Amino acid sequence: MRVLVVGGSGAIGGRLLPQLVTAGHQVTATSRSAGRAARLRSLGAEPLALDVLDRAAVRAAVAGAGPDAIIYQATALAGVALSRNMDRSFGLTNRLRTEGLDNLLAAAGEAGRPRFIAQSFAPFRYAHTPGLVKDEDDPLLADPPASARQMFAAMAYLDETVLAAGGIALRYGGFYGDEDAMVAAVRKRQFPLVGDGGGIMPFIHLHDAAAATVLALDAAGPTIYNITDDEPAPMRDWLPGLAAAVGAKPPRHVPTWLAGLLMGGMLPVMTQARGAANAKARKELGWTPRYPSWREGFPASFAHERATAAAGRRLRATRTARR
Repeated sequence: MRVLVVGGSGAIGGRLLPQLVTAGHQVTATSRSAGRAARLRSLGAEPLALDVLDRAAVRAAVAGAGPDAIIYQATALAGVALSRNMDRSFGLTNRLRTEGLDNLLAAAGEAGRPRFIAQSFAPFRYAHTPGLVKDEDDPLLADPPASARQMFAAMAYLDETVLAAGGIALRYGGFYGDEDAMVAAVRKRQFPLVGDGGGIMPFIHLHDAAAATVLALDAAGPTIYNITDDEPAPMRDWLPGLAAAVGAKPPRHVPTWLAGLLMGGMLPVMTQARGAANAKARKELGWTPRYPSWREGFPASFAHERATAAAGRRLRATRTARR
């Protein structure tokens, strides 16, 4: 197919573009900056600078690419971590998930309605009802905290709008496989274990997320898939595992009352979060994750970081012994 990847220079783009090319697709990939053209070209795609919030530019880009399929991956999440006010942190991403999506779907309609796949999100969104792991038909959180209402509304808008257009929304788990704000915080022991660490987190390695996305090109919409690994896990399990994988000291522990002062209304979203089941994607897409669990994925992804941290500790020990 001729595939247009909007937001091809993001975290998943480095894994997605080569897999699309390997599968035989002709790929055009966009980024907001023309300076990323060389990287996109090195990944096998024809580069295109595009601001998806510019409606006229989007119409021209889609018309020029003439795609059989559009994959929408545009976000502005580089360096963004959980905070007390997620609406402020996710402001631009919220616009990309609403205004940008509308622009792209309008252009797609004018171009003959190519297949449409969009990046959605699974963590923290499912309702805090009985059962720790949810599937795509389970209800979402109906009363998000005031500081994150726009963020949750934008994600819901994306899901609903993509389905209404006959497309596919991929609710990815928490990405890992590259250095990001969470990994940096864990390495510095700035990501604490809160309370009993019972909130559930579904993860997905970037390679596996990309593989599922490629397979979704052959799926029929409208539908939603959870793209997560096989083992959604409580924070008390995965956070120490991530710290060990990157060669960091174990995470500090913060009591719930203190974390509440720092996180405000976001705290219950974290501590009561539900996981997301991937059975539908496995069955309907014929998808098998390379890393079925973060237990294998974390160590494999961060072996270099772990070795670097160990070398640093040995060097510090040697210097101390010489004094």
